[in-house]
Amino acid sequence: MLKKQSDMLVVATFGNGENILLMMAKLKPDIVLLDLGLRNQNSLQVVKLSKMHYPETKIIVMDLIPLQADVFEFVQAGVSGFILKDANVTEFYKTIRSVYEGSQVLPPHLTGSLFSQIVEHAIRGSKPSIIEESVRMTKRERQVIELISDGFTNKEIAQKLHISTYTVKSHVHNILEKLALNTRVQIAKHAHRMESFKTALDNTSLIEE
Repeated sequence: MLKKQSDMLVVATFGNGENILLMMAKLKPDIVLLDLGLRNQNSLQVVKLSKMHYPETKIIVMDLIPLQADVFEFVQAGVSGFILKDANVTEFYKTIRSVYEGSQVLPPHLTGSLFSQIVEHAIRGSKPSIIEESVRMTKRERQVIELISDGFTNKEIAQKLHISTYTVKSHVHNILEKLALNTRVQIAKHAHRMESFKTALDNTSLIEE
């Protein structure tokens, strides 16, 4: 795909991340496309080492639908763009060209809600908890998040909070919107993966139900 573009030159390809740093020193590429599904390497570590030794090289990572926490970590490590694996060819080319020109390009599903905050705080070097603190959650939404992370179903949550299942679904929908996630499973993963989740949740600004 890339070789067909007159303004792009593929200088090397690899099946894993073992030789990336050596070849970057030799070839000095403008851009590195990195698959986050590397079998033998920690992709985040590859990004950090690459940016440490070759800060001028821009990195674009490719993944399915990364979580907010993943996006934050990779942006903070120096990634300039994301390409989703279900992106079409036009989006693929556009992302590469935009990053080459100096733009930050992240997943479309994060655009608008937390996108600007993630990028802004990552560039500043802020901690992930700041993102949590910037999201205004109601007390009830906090309770729902905690119960989802503990594995309770909507029906069980409704019984515990003495509200209807429909109301729980409404809260889940609002939480998904605010955290720029897609499923309740992602809410649970998000809660468990963020080390500072409990602390950040306690510091989240509250509004009434």
